[in-house]
Amino acid sequence: MPDKLHLIIPGAVLSRDAGEPAAPLPPLPPKLRALLAAMRPAGRIECGEDDPSTPCELAFAQALGLPGGPGQIPWAAFDTGTLSLPCAFITLCHWQVGADHVRLSPPEDLALDEDTARVLLAAMAPYFLEDGITLAPGGRPGNWLATGEVFRGLRSVSMDTLMGRHLTRSLLDGAGTPAATLRRLQNEMQMLLYTHPVNELRQQQGLAPVNSFWVSGAGVLEQSVPAAPQLRVDARLQTPAQRGDAAAHAEAWQAVDSDSCAALLAVLRAGGQARLTLCGARAAQSFEPADTGAWSRFKQVLGLQPLWDGREQL
Repeated sequence: MPDKLHLIIPGAVLSRDAGEPAAPLPPLPPKLRALLAAMRPAGRIECGEDDPSTPCELAFAQALGLPGGPGQIPWAAFDTGTLSLPCAFITLCHWQVGADHVRLSPPEDLALDEDTARVLLAAMAPYFLEDGITLAPGGRPGNWLATGEVFRGLRSVSMDTLMGRHLTRSLLDGAGTPAATLRRLQNEMQMLLYTHPVNELRQQQGLAPVNSFWVSGAGVLEQSVPAAPQLRVDARLQTPAQRGDAAAHAEAWQAVDSDSCAALLAVLRAGGQARLTLCGARAAQSFEPADTGAWSRFKQVLGLQPLWDGREQL
Protein backbone atom coordinates (compact mmCIF):
# COMPACT_ATOMS: atom_id res chain seq x y z
CA MET A 1 0.00 0.00 0.00
CA PRO A 2 1.36 3.47 -0.85
CA ASP A 3 2.01 5.78 2.11
CA LYS A 4 1.08 8.84 0.04
CA LEU A 5 -1.82 9.28 -2.38
CA HIS A 6 -3.55 12.30 -3.93
CA LEU A 7 -6.77 11.29 -5.68
CA ILE A 8 -8.27 13.75 -8.16
CA ILE A 9 -11.81 13.05 -9.38
CA PRO A 10 -13.09 15.15 -12.32
CA GLY A 11 -16.83 15.17 -13.00
CA ALA A 12 -17.69 14.64 -9.34
CA VAL A 13 -21.09 16.26 -9.88
CA LEU A 14 -23.39 16.37 -12.90
CA SER A 15 -23.07 19.36 -15.20
CA ARG A 16 -26.23 21.38 -15.87
CA ASP A 17 -27.16 24.24 -18.16
CA ALA A 18 -27.24 27.77 -16.80
CA GLY A 19 -30.63 28.58 -15.30
CA GLU A 20 -31.58 24.92 -14.93
CA PRO A 21 -32.70 24.07 -11.39
CA ALA A 22 -30.34 21.85 -9.43
CA ALA A 23 -31.50 18.27 -9.02
CA PRO A 24 -31.48 16.72 -5.52
CA LEU A 25 -28.03 15.35 -4.67
CA PRO A 26 -27.89 11.54 -4.40
CA PRO A 27 -26.55 9.96 -1.19
CA LEU A 28 -22.78 9.93 -0.86
CA PRO A 29 -21.28 6.52 -1.73
CA PRO A 30 -19.90 4.80 1.39
CA LYS A 31 -16.14 5.14 0.91
CA LEU A 32 -16.43 8.79 -0.12
CA ARG A 33 -18.66 9.40 2.88
CA ALA A 34 -16.06 7.87 5.17
CA LEU A 35 -13.31 9.99 3.60
CA LEU A 36 -15.23 13.23 3.99
CA ALA A 37 -16.06 12.29 7.58
CA ALA A 38 -12.36 12.24 8.40
CA MET A 39 -11.12 15.10 6.19
CA ARG A 40 -11.44 18.86 6.08
CA PRO A 41 -11.44 21.36 3.17
CA ALA A 42 -7.89 22.32 2.21
CA GLY A 43 -7.68 24.56 -0.84
CA ARG A 44 -10.12 25.50 -3.55
CA ILE A 45 -9.86 26.51 -7.21
CA GLU A 46 -12.72 28.38 -8.88
CA CYS A 47 -13.23 29.12 -12.59
CA GLY A 48 -15.64 31.39 -14.40
CA GLU A 49 -17.82 30.29 -17.28
CA ASP A 50 -15.44 31.75 -19.89
CA ASP A 51 -12.16 30.60 -18.33
CA PRO A 52 -9.93 28.64 -20.75
CA SER A 53 -9.11 25.81 -18.32
CA THR A 54 -11.27 23.59 -16.14
CA PRO A 55 -10.83 23.49 -12.36
CA CYS A 56 -9.63 19.90 -12.68
CA GLU A 57 -6.95 20.82 -15.21
CA LEU A 58 -5.70 23.60 -12.93
CA ALA A 59 -5.71 21.30 -9.90
CA PHE A 60 -3.82 18.58 -11.79
CA ALA A 61 -1.27 21.05 -13.18
CA GLN A 62 -0.74 22.49 -9.71
CA ALA A 63 -0.19 19.02 -8.23
CA LEU A 64 2.30 18.16 -10.98
CA GLY A 65 4.16 21.46 -10.73
CA LEU A 66 3.53 22.37 -14.37
CA PRO A 67 4.24 25.97 -15.43
CA GLY A 68 1.70 28.37 -16.93
CA GLY A 69 -1.63 29.82 -15.88
CA PRO A 70 -5.13 29.18 -17.22
CA GLY A 71 -5.05 28.61 -20.98
CA GLN A 72 -1.24 28.43 -21.06
CA ILE A 73 -0.43 25.11 -19.41
CA PRO A 74 1.73 23.11 -21.89
CA TRP A 75 -0.28 19.90 -21.77
CA ALA A 76 0.74 18.72 -25.23
CA ALA A 77 4.42 19.06 -24.35
CA PHE A 78 3.91 17.31 -21.01
CA ASP A 79 1.83 14.44 -22.38
CA THR A 80 4.25 13.72 -25.23
CA GLY A 81 7.53 14.51 -23.44
CA THR A 82 8.34 17.30 -25.93
CA LEU A 83 10.94 19.70 -24.50
CA SER A 84 11.98 23.21 -25.62
CA LEU A 85 9.69 23.11 -28.66
CA PRO A 86 6.41 25.05 -28.92
CA CYS A 87 3.60 22.58 -29.52
CA ALA A 88 -0.11 21.90 -29.06
CA PHE A 89 -2.73 19.26 -29.72
CA ILE A 90 -4.82 19.49 -32.89
CA THR A 91 -8.03 17.52 -32.41
CA LEU A 92 -10.43 16.71 -35.24
CA CYS A 93 -14.02 17.46 -34.32
CA HIS A 94 -17.55 18.09 -35.51
CA TRP A 95 -19.10 21.54 -35.14
CA GLN A 96 -22.89 21.54 -34.90
CA VAL A 97 -23.88 24.72 -36.72
CA GLY A 98 -27.27 26.14 -35.77
CA ALA A 99 -29.12 29.25 -36.89
CA ASP A 100 -27.55 31.38 -34.16
CA HIS A 101 -24.83 29.27 -32.57
CA VAL A 102 -22.02 26.76 -33.05
CA ARG A 103 -21.55 23.89 -30.63
CA LEU A 104 -18.63 21.47 -30.39
CA SER A 105 -19.57 17.79 -30.24
CA PRO A 106 -17.43 15.51 -28.04
CA PRO A 107 -14.51 14.35 -30.25
CA GLU A 108 -14.98 10.74 -29.16
CA ASP A 109 -18.40 10.76 -30.82
CA LEU A 110 -16.65 10.79 -34.20
CA ALA A 111 -15.30 7.28 -33.48
CA LEU A 112 -12.44 7.78 -35.93
CA ASP A 113 -10.33 4.77 -36.85
CA GLU A 114 -6.62 4.92 -37.61
CA ASP A 115 -7.01 4.56 -41.38
CA THR A 116 -9.49 7.45 -41.61
CA ALA A 117 -7.34 9.65 -39.39
CA ARG A 118 -4.27 8.84 -41.50
CA VAL A 119 -6.06 9.88 -44.71
CA LEU A 120 -7.16 13.17 -43.14
CA LEU A 121 -3.68 13.84 -41.78
CA ALA A 122 -2.19 13.42 -45.26
CA ALA A 123 -4.77 15.82 -46.71
CA MET A 124 -4.44 18.50 -44.04
CA ALA A 125 -0.75 18.47 -43.12
CA PRO A 126 0.50 20.39 -46.22
CA TYR A 127 -1.73 23.37 -45.39
CA PHE A 128 -0.35 23.54 -41.86
CA LEU A 129 3.21 23.17 -43.09
CA GLU A 130 2.81 26.33 -45.20
CA ASP A 131 2.43 28.19 -41.88
CA GLY A 132 5.41 26.46 -40.26
CA ILE A 133 3.31 23.90 -38.37
CA THR A 134 4.25 20.21 -38.47
CA LEU A 135 1.61 17.60 -37.66
CA ALA A 136 2.31 14.12 -36.29
CA PRO A 137 0.11 11.41 -34.73
CA GLY A 138 -0.54 12.24 -31.08
CA GLY A 139 -1.56 8.97 -29.47
CA ARG A 140 -5.14 8.38 -30.64
CA PRO A 141 -6.85 8.69 -34.04
CA GLY A 142 -7.69 12.29 -34.89
CA ASN A 143 -5.56 13.78 -32.13
CA TRP A 144 -2.28 15.14 -33.49
CA LEU A 145 0.81 16.75 -32.02
CA ALA A 146 1.45 20.06 -33.77
CA THR A 147 4.79 21.86 -33.44
CA GLY A 148 5.59 25.40 -34.54
CA GLU A 149 6.42 28.88 -33.26
CA VAL A 150 2.76 29.92 -33.44
CA PHE A 151 2.18 27.89 -30.25
CA ARG A 152 4.74 29.80 -28.17
CA GLY A 153 2.74 31.89 -25.71
CA LEU A 154 -0.57 30.98 -27.38
CA ARG A 155 -3.59 31.05 -25.10
CA SER A 156 -5.63 27.95 -25.91
CA VAL A 157 -8.99 26.81 -24.60
CA SER A 158 -9.18 23.21 -23.44
CA MET A 159 -11.63 20.79 -25.00
CA ASP A 160 -13.23 19.97 -21.67
CA THR A 161 -14.26 23.58 -21.06
CA LEU A 162 -16.17 23.62 -24.37
CA MET A 163 -18.35 20.56 -23.88
CA GLY A 164 -21.97 21.67 -23.88
CA ARG A 165 -21.10 25.32 -24.55
CA HIS A 166 -21.68 27.49 -27.59
CA LEU A 167 -18.56 28.63 -29.41
CA THR A 168 -18.75 32.39 -28.96
CA ARG A 169 -17.22 35.07 -31.16
CA SER A 170 -14.54 35.71 -28.52
CA LEU A 171 -13.47 32.06 -28.75
CA LEU A 172 -13.28 32.08 -32.54
CA ASP A 173 -11.89 35.55 -33.24
CA GLY A 174 -8.09 35.65 -33.17
CA ALA A 175 -7.58 38.91 -35.08
CA GLY A 176 -4.26 40.54 -34.34
CA THR A 177 -2.88 37.55 -32.41
CA PRO A 178 -1.05 34.31 -33.28
CA ALA A 179 -4.46 32.65 -33.08
CA ALA A 180 -5.40 34.42 -36.33
CA THR A 181 -3.23 31.94 -38.25
CA LEU A 182 -5.06 29.03 -36.66
CA ARG A 183 -8.46 30.60 -37.24
CA ARG A 184 -7.61 31.00 -40.94
CA LEU A 185 -6.52 27.36 -41.04
CA GLN A 186 -9.84 26.37 -39.46
CA ASN A 187 -11.66 28.13 -42.28
CA GLU A 188 -9.47 26.48 -44.91
CA MET A 189 -9.93 23.03 -43.37
CA GLN A 190 -13.70 23.49 -43.21
CA MET A 191 -13.71 24.06 -46.97
CA LEU A 192 -11.33 21.14 -47.59
CA LEU A 193 -13.31 18.74 -45.42
CA TYR A 194 -16.72 19.74 -46.75
CA THR A 195 -16.28 17.73 -49.95
CA HIS A 196 -13.60 15.26 -48.81
CA PRO A 197 -14.36 11.63 -49.77
CA VAL A 198 -13.95 10.58 -46.13
CA ASN A 199 -16.92 12.73 -45.16
CA GLU A 200 -19.00 11.61 -48.12
CA LEU A 201 -18.53 8.03 -46.95
CA ARG A 202 -19.24 8.91 -43.31
CA GLN A 203 -22.49 10.63 -44.23
CA GLN A 204 -23.56 7.61 -46.29
CA GLN A 205 -22.98 5.57 -43.14
CA GLY A 206 -25.03 7.97 -41.03
CA LEU A 207 -21.98 9.32 -39.21
CA ALA A 208 -21.30 12.96 -38.38
CA PRO A 209 -18.76 14.58 -40.73
CA VAL A 210 -15.37 15.76 -39.57
CA ASN A 211 -15.70 19.48 -40.31
CA SER A 212 -13.13 21.30 -38.18
CA PHE A 213 -10.37 21.01 -35.58
CA TRP A 214 -9.57 22.51 -32.19
CA VAL A 215 -6.25 23.62 -30.70
CA SER A 216 -5.52 22.90 -27.04
CA GLY A 217 -2.65 22.39 -24.61
CA ALA A 218 -0.40 24.93 -26.33
CA GLY A 219 2.91 26.06 -24.87
CA VAL A 220 6.54 25.19 -24.26
CA LEU A 221 8.00 22.93 -21.59
CA GLU A 222 11.64 23.83 -21.04
CA GLN A 223 12.49 20.97 -18.70
CA SER A 224 10.99 17.63 -17.83
CA VAL A 225 8.55 17.38 -14.94
CA PRO A 226 9.36 14.70 -12.35
CA ALA A 227 7.04 11.71 -12.18
CA ALA A 228 4.35 11.91 -9.52
CA PRO A 229 3.44 8.32 -8.61
CA GLN A 230 1.39 9.55 -5.66
CA LEU A 231 -1.07 11.24 -8.04
CA ARG A 232 -4.10 9.36 -9.36
CA VAL A 233 -6.70 10.92 -11.64
CA ASP A 234 -9.86 8.82 -11.95
CA ALA A 235 -11.77 10.23 -14.93
CA ARG A 236 -14.58 7.68 -15.16
CA LEU A 237 -17.14 10.22 -13.98
CA GLN A 238 -16.18 12.92 -16.45
CA THR A 239 -18.06 11.87 -19.58
CA PRO A 240 -21.40 11.09 -17.88
CA ALA A 241 -21.09 14.34 -15.92
CA GLN A 242 -20.55 16.38 -19.09
CA ARG A 243 -23.47 14.65 -20.81
CA GLY A 244 -25.76 15.04 -17.81
CA ASP A 245 -26.39 11.28 -17.76
CA ALA A 246 -27.53 10.73 -14.18
CA ALA A 247 -27.80 6.94 -14.41
CA ALA A 248 -24.33 6.47 -15.93
CA HIS A 249 -22.90 8.98 -13.47
CA ALA A 250 -24.31 7.11 -10.47
CA GLU A 251 -22.98 3.81 -11.85
CA ALA A 252 -19.54 5.33 -12.40
CA TRP A 253 -19.51 6.70 -8.86
CA GLN A 254 -20.06 3.21 -7.47
CA ALA A 255 -17.05 1.95 -9.42
CA VAL A 256 -14.85 4.89 -8.43
CA ASP A 257 -15.90 4.53 -4.80
CA SER A 258 -15.21 0.80 -4.66
CA ASP A 259 -11.59 1.06 -5.82
CA SER A 260 -10.08 4.56 -6.01
CA CYS A 261 -11.85 5.95 -2.93
CA ALA A 262 -11.24 2.67 -1.10
CA ALA A 263 -7.51 2.94 -1.85
CA LEU A 264 -7.36 6.49 -0.51
CA LEU A 265 -9.32 5.49 2.58
CA ALA A 266 -6.83 2.70 3.25
CA VAL A 267 -3.94 5.19 3.08
CA LEU A 268 -5.81 7.53 5.42
CA ARG A 269 -6.57 4.79 7.95
CA ALA A 270 -2.93 3.66 7.90
CA GLY A 271 -1.82 7.16 8.84
CA GLY A 272 -0.35 8.00 5.42
CA GLN A 273 -0.52 11.27 3.52
CA ALA A 274 -3.96 11.29 1.92
CA ARG A 275 -5.39 14.09 -0.20
CA LEU A 276 -8.65 14.19 -2.16
CA THR A 277 -9.69 16.69 -4.83
CA LEU A 278 -13.28 16.68 -6.09
CA CYS A 279 -13.79 18.60 -9.33
CA GLY A 280 -16.89 20.06 -10.92
CA ALA A 281 -17.51 22.37 -13.86
CA ARG A 282 -16.81 25.54 -11.84
CA ALA A 283 -14.63 24.53 -8.88
CA ALA A 284 -12.17 22.00 -7.51
CA GLN A 285 -12.22 21.41 -3.75
CA SER A 286 -9.35 19.63 -2.02
CA PHE A 287 -9.38 17.86 1.34
CA GLU A 288 -6.75 16.72 3.82
CA PRO A 289 -7.00 14.68 7.03
CA ALA A 290 -8.81 16.55 9.77
CA ASP A 291 -6.86 17.33 12.92
CA THR A 292 -9.12 15.43 15.29
CA GLY A 293 -8.59 13.08 18.20
CA ALA A 294 -8.23 9.37 17.56
CA TRP A 295 -11.64 8.47 18.99
CA SER A 296 -13.41 11.27 17.13
CA ARG A 297 -11.79 10.28 13.84
CA PHE A 298 -12.59 6.61 14.46
CA LYS A 299 -16.29 7.44 14.85
CA GLN A 300 -16.26 9.65 11.73
CA VAL A 301 -14.59 7.03 9.54
CA LEU A 302 -17.20 4.52 10.64
CA GLY A 303 -19.70 6.61 8.69
CA LEU A 304 -21.11 9.35 10.83
CA GLN A 305 -21.73 12.85 9.46
CA PRO A 306 -19.18 14.04 6.88
CA LEU A 307 -17.33 17.23 7.81
CA TRP A 308 -18.16 18.62 4.32
CA ASP A 309 -20.78 17.97 1.70
CA GLY A 310 -20.82 21.02 -0.54
CA ARG A 311 -21.24 19.23 -3.86
CA GLU A 312 -23.59 21.96 -5.03
CA GLN A 313 -20.59 24.32 -4.86
CA LEU A 314 -18.71 22.41 -7.56
